[in-house]
Amino acid sequence: MIPIHELMNRIRWDEDFADADIIIGYYDRQEKEIIWRSLTECFFEDGDHYFFHFIDDDGEQHSVPLHRIKEVMRNGERIWHREH
Repeated sequence: MIPIHELMNRIRWDEDFADADIIIGYYDRQEKEIIWRSLTECFFEDGDHYFFHFIDDDGEQHSVPLHRIKEVMRNGERIWHREH
């Protein structure tokens, strides 16, 4: 299994690979469960190799460390996972 930062780099920079429905499942410590976010809802800040970010329905920005990602799905198929 490749490290999550390498997979996220491939998703960010390989247009053919990223031309898919990609869903990220990360562990939310407050909810104590896996939260799923479409990659279309997420963004990466230039130069930041440790977090992905998204804005929730209330307009609040969240920064999630890559190490909290537990699963990545591509077109409904799990392509990466880490034990919960």
